[in-house]
Amino acid sequence: MTVAPRIAVVTLFPELMRGALGFGVLGRAAERGLVTIDCLDPRQAATDPHRTVDDRPYGGGPGMVGTPLPWAKTIDAAQACVGEGALRIHLSAQGEVFDQRMAREMSALRGFVLVASRYEGLDQRVVDSRIDRELSIGDFVLSGGEFAALAVIDAVVRLLPGALGDERSSEQESFTEGRLDWPHYTRPIEWEGRAVPAVLQGGNHAAIRRWRLKQAVGRTFLRRPDLFEGGKVLGRTLSDEERALLDEFLAEREVEKNG
Repeated sequence: MTVAPRIAVVTLFPELMRGALGFGVLGRAAERGLVTIDCLDPRQAATDPHRTVDDRPYGGGPGMVGTPLPWAKTIDAAQACVGEGALRIHLSAQGEVFDQRMAREMSALRGFVLVASRYEGLDQRVVDSRIDRELSIGDFVLSGGEFAALAVIDAVVRLLPGALGDERSSEQESFTEGRLDWPHYTRPIEWEGRAVPAVLQGGNHAAIRRWRLKQAVGRTFLRRPDLFEGGKVLGRTLSDEERALLDEFLAEREVEKNG
């Protein structure tokens, strides 16, 4: 019998997390027993009457820093909840940027701990002794790690078997093959003078597959040139078909531009 993965979130706002985790794909996955998500509050580990979890930084400067004792104790409790040796991740603007490859790797784990600190982050001694990896969701700053944690949880949980209504959804979306997704259309066929591409209206599945692949490769080249390097996309060498379709896509764009 497969044991559902367990995720533990260390946060000062467990109510915020529990509220968001109860909806959509995440809520259904939890209801089906596909994942268990726990929220632990460092305030519960604080020993002073005011349950203090942060303090002013040594050396001066603005902001507050998470104090070692309550955060370390809560991270330890979270790891015990998930299982010995569970990966401990701190959501931080200083971390490596989280991506779909990481989401797939994490979806194969038996569980992990996410630490959502606030303001100036954690005392570095806690990071050095209790954190295995630091992750960021982009080059911008949030007031705390809760929304970053939710983004990571959503990206991971939706990859678990049974989490999505159609398993093909996670196999065909952006970044699965290092590419962005193709454009999607639904009814009506025409709206505000804009029609669904003719190729999608027919039943020629080979032509549809070719059109979608061309759009995906072309979109990735135009919108995310950082993913392309030396004829590769995210380290994967483009197939001969992808190269040909990219050339065709760019030629069509040039005609549209000059036409």
